[in-house]
Amino acid sequence: MRLLRVGDFGSERPAVLLEDNRLLDCSKIVGEYDSSFFTNGGLDELASSAASGGLPELDISALRIGAPVAKPEKIVCVGLNYTDHAAETGADIPKEPILFLKVPGTLIGPNDNVNIPRTSTKTDWEIELAVVMGRRAHYLAAADDALGYVAGYSISNDVSERSFQLERGGTWDKGKGCATFNPCGPWLLTADEVPDPQNIGLRLSVNGVERQNGSTANMVFSVEFLVWYISQFMVLEAGDIINTGTPAGVSLGNDHIDFLSPGDVMELEADRLGSQRQVLKSA
Repeated sequence: MRLLRVGDFGSERPAVLLEDNRLLDCSKIVGEYDSSFFTNGGLDELASSAASGGLPELDISALRIGAPVAKPEKIVCVGLNYTDHAAETGADIPKEPILFLKVPGTLIGPNDNVNIPRTSTKTDWEIELAVVMGRRAHYLAAADDALGYVAGYSISNDVSERSFQLERGGTWDKGKGCATFNPCGPWLLTADEVPDPQNIGLRLSVNGVERQNGSTANMVFSVEFLVWYISQFMVLEAGDIINTGTPAGVSLGNDHIDFLSPGDVMELEADRLGSQRQVLKSA
């Protein structure tokens, strides 16, 4: 299934996008796509209701699309998780995953505007496969069964302000946690429809010029390893998001590629996960 949340910011309603591209309103049977929904068997109930018919249709062309998950407890991010991205930034391949957190308040819809922070000079893009947890995961015994804890997959744009991240001291969080810095969506594709998360193409362009064209096949650490690994250090709750890293093609490390400016347009797409479009604005 393709799960969406549509409507004005803060007033989104849950919906399902069918294979024939009809959008069904699920708000009568689902409160939200959140931790409670995933934990309490909401996916199975929703699949049954969608198949039985009777849910009202919505006009997707007239509605804003929000992030596909409501109020995740945390967004866990993985740095330097593609071999080509590590090479372009001059970094060594990490021996263990590099983890940092993004505040949930960065989460916006896939086509919402992205704000360039005040005093920033190096705002950058990063298309990533987003993993949404479907069950609580803590101290998983092995990576082999980690995908069974995943609800589904989406697209994240891990927007980054490199001057805050790398030139202002401390951790990366200052350059990652700015408002609007995590567009996500348009939908959550449930895990049963993604048999191999290590075979997803990711593409991003800026002002119509392709900047990133990669595949999750080039991850240093696979999705199942990341879910297992992260669970050794923190509790992953249902509804949490893992941003799994970005392929080569960001502005950082490429002197011939400009950082983002107001008026620039980012367009992202991933195999079977839909597309995004964001316009850059001044904060």
